[in-house]
Amino acid sequence: MKTLMILGGMIGFLAGLGLGLVQTKVWADAFWRASVAALAGGLMLRWWGRMWLRCLIQAQEAKLTAAAAATSTPTKTN
Repeated sequence: MKTLMILGGMIGFLAGLGLGLVQTKVWADAFWRASVAALAGGLMLRWWGRMWLRCLIQAQEAKLTAAAAATSTPTKTN
């Protein structure tokens, strides 16, 4: 999760800095906006990563449950 949070922070910082410099000429404002965007980007990507991992685990558990149910039920042959 650290990697995703760092990646989200870097993406947010670069996007915030780029958009801040396009909108204003003052470096201080652009840097402030980039810092806030880095925080928001890091938190959002961490949230998304946790949700993605949770969904992968649930899908794997459902697959294992279905496989166990398929092997435990006897099949009738005529």
